Amino acid sequence: MTDALTPRTADEAAGTGSTGPASTATGVLPDPVAAATAEGEAEAAAMEQAFERDGAAEGVASEAADALADDELAAEDAELPEDRFADRELSWLAFNERVLELAEDPDLPLLERCRFAAIFASNLDEFFMVRVAGLKRRIATGIAVTAASGLTPRQVLEAISVRAHELMERHASLYRDELVPALEEQGIAFAHWEGLGQQEQDRLHKYFRRQIFPVLTPLAVDPAHPFPYISGLSLNLAVVVRNPTTEKEHFARVKVPQSLPRFVVVESVGADGDLDPLAPVRLIALEELIAAHLHYLFPGMEVVEHHTFRVTRNEDLEVEEDDAENLLKALEKELLRRRFGPPVRLELAPDMSPLVRRLLIRELGVVEAEVYQLPAPLDLTGLNVVADLDRPDLQYPRFAGRTPRALAEVESASPTDFFAALRERDILLHHPYDSFSTSVQQFLAQAAADPNVLAIKQTLYRTSGNSPIIDALIDAAQAGKQVLAIVEIKARFDEQANISWARKLERAGVHVVYGIVGLKTHCKLSLVVRQEAGGLRRYCHVGTGNYNPKTARLYEDLGLLTCNPDVGQDLTRLFNQLSGYAPKSRFHRLLVAPRSIRSSLVERIEREIEHHRAGKEAWIHLKVNSIVDEQTIDALYRASQAGVPVGIVVRGICAVKAGVPGLSENITVRSILGRFLEHSRIYSFANGGDPEYFIGSADLMHRNLDRRVEVLVRLTDPDHIAFLGHLMEVQLADTTSSWHLEHDDGEQAWVRHSRDEEGELLLDVQSWLIARRSGRPGASGVAGRSGR
Repeated sequence: MTDALTPRTADEAAGTGSTGPASTATGVLPDPVAAATAEGEAEAAAMEQAFERDGAAEGVASEAADALADDELAAEDAELPEDRFADRELSWLAFNERVLELAEDPDLPLLERCRFAAIFASNLDEFFMVRVAGLKRRIATGIAVTAASGLTPRQVLEAISVRAHELMERHASLYRDELVPALEEQGIAFAHWEGLGQQEQDRLHKYFRRQIFPVLTPLAVDPAHPFPYISGLSLNLAVVVRNPTTEKEHFARVKVPQSLPRFVVVESVGADGDLDPLAPVRLIALEELIAAHLHYLFPGMEVVEHHTFRVTRNEDLEVEEDDAENLLKALEKELLRRRFGPPVRLELAPDMSPLVRRLLIRELGVVEAEVYQLPAPLDLTGLNVVADLDRPDLQYPRFAGRTPRALAEVESASPTDFFAALRERDILLHHPYDSFSTSVQQFLAQAAADPNVLAIKQTLYRTSGNSPIIDALIDAAQAGKQVLAIVEIKARFDEQANISWARKLERAGVHVVYGIVGLKTHCKLSLVVRQEAGGLRRYCHVGTGNYNPKTARLYEDLGLLTCNPDVGQDLTRLFNQLSGYAPKSRFHRLLVAPRSIRSSLVERIEREIEHHRAGKEAWIHLKVNSIVDEQTIDALYRASQAGVPVGIVVRGICAVKAGVPGLSENITVRSILGRFLEHSRIYSFANGGDPEYFIGSADLMHRNLDRRVEVLVRLTDPDHIAFLGHLMEVQLADTTSSWHLEHDDGEQAWVRHSRDEEGELLLDVQSWLIARRSGRPGASGVAGRSGR
């Protein structure tokens, strides 16, 4: 679960009506280019105004527009208190504190605690690279508009510095005082050079000369050599050397190669001089091994001192999308610039001398509040190496998702039988408990191999290297099928990979489209068109997670496999919007952002208020990665004030304040973190006794609702609705292990509830779901009822 809590996460973690089940929702996307006619120009102008906050999720213009919209919203809702929203950035830090609490939990397997400690560090890196960098940019450009929380960017930045220092020091202390001693008790130790025997040092010396020394490049600083550029997140050694002849001291920098393992195994030697395979595992940090050999890098010089340091830089992208044809080239150019973003954080070793400290602060241009001097090794993301050691006794029990029952019967059969299974019933998939490889991946592989399949249309946001999804699309194109791939090349920190396989798809004959200018295509859709005896039939997959077999084993997600004609027609229309000119499409079972998701959800919230007043069954249950959108939150506050019970399960950012008298007494907020990253989105409403459920890609955030193409699909099968209803009840229950958002003396706090009053462990939802799957072989997945 290397990334199981990483909202890689900063992108996925932050995220995003009609009336009854048979109603039609309207989702209108902007035309990709302005029409040449006067009518087209007028329409384009209107669309530009509607989407003035462009697709750059963290861009200055969009940030300013969001902040101004917050102020307007506050003015409109005079009956609601002005301080009703928690700050987005501080809420994110609270989320990462929950990750840290998992690393601190002695009830968890030791190596999994190390993994959570690594995830905490990785999460914080991305937070500084994107969110802190965005705040600094807003201050520098004068766009210091007060956020919905009532704080200015400068106030938020100051609060972040205080809180981040506290959390990073707590994280370092956890490593030093708890994890290291606990690992040593289990036969896993971090060795230091001076504590090694001569034979062990000799072996490491040979390894250094052979594998490390040729890669190193010492960079001196003097009048002929200016201070070198320090790349973001690189680990470095600041070295002071002295010329023994002149007694003059010089500064140099040695970069610790990121291409080499973070920790090197120390091979233990027995009394007979042979390797001891039964000896405890010992690891030495790469930077310590390099430091022990600095005299090889500076022959003839005396090494006076050396210390590690690390810089975090602004690595968010700003790409002009006006010229869609050059989007690929513009993005590649911006990726090169990313390496040279301004520093936002400087991490220093605890023993660094004041002289070197001042030098680094001056040369890197950071202020004191951006300096973090920690009592532990820098870059503890390297603990992933420790977490992956072959010690199953210190890890979660192994688990592999099962094939859904409806598909298990045809798992080794022909594509004809696979598609016949989907004609029998819809299948609701719940990953990782249901195998992604034998369901969604197999769906696309069968489609590529089936001679009766005429076309495949697919959205791609993030996928894995050597992806079988990409391979299936290439196979289909080479077999003569029409294949369309809507590729989002602006998926943060995956841009370069996405560019690479987009070009690979194009070379294979796949029609590659980069979506709509100004919007990220974040929806998870697959459409297969097949020739059958009665004519063409469309098979669909609508999911909450990416088409990535690797993360599908670590992320909790939902997906619907169906050949329902309404869903098929909806996906056809949406793909036409994304690839061509179809701005006026209407949908039967889809809600589509940026036009209809927010308004449709608010409409349903207001409907629950009316049902409650009329004495009908009324409640609202939501499961999201993040909830920040003020308009939706205000609607939930109004529902709470009217007496409607509201239950929210949120993994990450939460701007809702729960349990506030007169505002949100009827709002319950829970957060579940664990082995798998909770990634699915569920929107459900009592609807007067006829429950309505949606799943999809959208979180309740400005960027998802305004600047992305997102999709929610309405479920209609009673078995699927019953399953999700039970799942939501369990996750919201007080008997389930989770964090509760509590209101106490005017303050909001996340409080972990993992044991009952007798000290017994509460239900772990993920372990419960694993047990359900393991206890009923082949019974995973939720098959719908026969008939349509």
